[in-house]
Amino acid sequence: MLNPNLETIQLNTDEYQRYSRHLILPEVGLDGQKRLKAAKVLCIGTGGLGSPLLLYLAAAGIGNIGIVDFDIVDHSNLQRQVIHGTSWVGKPKIESAKNRIHEINPHCQVDLYETRISSENALDILKSYDIVVDGTDNFPTRYLVNDACVLLNKPNVYGSIFRFEGQATVFNYEGGPNYRDLYPEPPPPGMVPSCAEGGVLGILPGMIGVIQATETIKIVLGKGTTLSGRLLLYNSLDMTFRELKLRPNPVRPVIEKLIDYEQFCGIPQAKAQEAENKMAIPEMTVQDFKQLLDSGADDFVLVDVRNPHEYEIAKIPGSVLVPLPDIEQGSGVEKVKELMNGHRLIVHCKMGGRAAKALGILKENGIEGTNVKGGIIAWSQEIDSSVPQY
Repeated sequence: MLNPNLETIQLNTDEYQRYSRHLILPEVGLDGQKRLKAAKVLCIGTGGLGSPLLLYLAAAGIGNIGIVDFDIVDHSNLQRQVIHGTSWVGKPKIESAKNRIHEINPHCQVDLYETRISSENALDILKSYDIVVDGTDNFPTRYLVNDACVLLNKPNVYGSIFRFEGQATVFNYEGGPNYRDLYPEPPPPGMVPSCAEGGVLGILPGMIGVIQATETIKIVLGKGTTLSGRLLLYNSLDMTFRELKLRPNPVRPVIEKLIDYEQFCGIPQAKAQEAENKMAIPEMTVQDFKQLLDSGADDFVLVDVRNPHEYEIAKIPGSVLVPLPDIEQGSGVEKVKELMNGHRLIVHCKMGGRAAKALGILKENGIEGTNVKGGIIAWSQEIDSSVPQY
């Protein structure tokens, strides 16, 4: 529970009207609204989770909101990142977020940190805030935010999303568990696909982000029972909520300093291995492939290793679908052999990564092939703009 000097906090006439529905709640009242105005909350990320939670923190009257982000607004963000609008595409997310926050509540002070949070700047950024809300989407940053909160003794309001499922909890609050109690070790790089690869239901981060905002408000007010010690699991397809108990690990390592979290999560090693694998697999540009098509050559087969629903969205004429999961399971290897029938093998996917993985598996089975660099996205951007990008 935060303990500001409420005698120094005053509401003006507009704020009394603005927060009237809070003021008549006995659990909030005037003192509670002053606590909200005195609170300093830092949101890391203005993406799917950051968007709804920032909207509601601002509307609730959080007096000082800090935002950390270095990204720009992209068209693909608009399906779920509701704080941003079409007119902000190509512009910094933090500026878009600040503009929207002040449209909702001009009384909020908004501090912007247009930078990638790192071991070098995290403690300096976090130290002046009461609560940290983690709206990030990758493991190195989640471990970094967690460890910085532990070192500074800050509550860490956590959420994550993937496809149709989300989870939320509160870490490092009143002696409760932290992120390392849930995930002592990071998963191998690439094991958990990003939203760009696996997709996400646009409404899902709205639900989880609002839960994060709710937990933040409860901590500020000192009311209710937080999710500390409880991991809330939400499945939007089934509309079910489940809880798992979380407890501090009595033998967990003591966090003494911030470390290299990319290294901790195996990112440099994975990138080095990926680069080595790519060097072992021939590549061709989309321009090279276009020239091959234009030449009228018929001594090759083009295999698309994306998923069937992606193939329905966009395809290169003449391509044959053999999904990567089928190749991984073996049946796809046999299908590729049948398709080749003495022809040259060319493989593509969305951006090149899955095709490289497929070609690595095929190479282990004695099949050589060439990867179309940049996949169908590069084809759309550089060759045929009528092919949809997704």
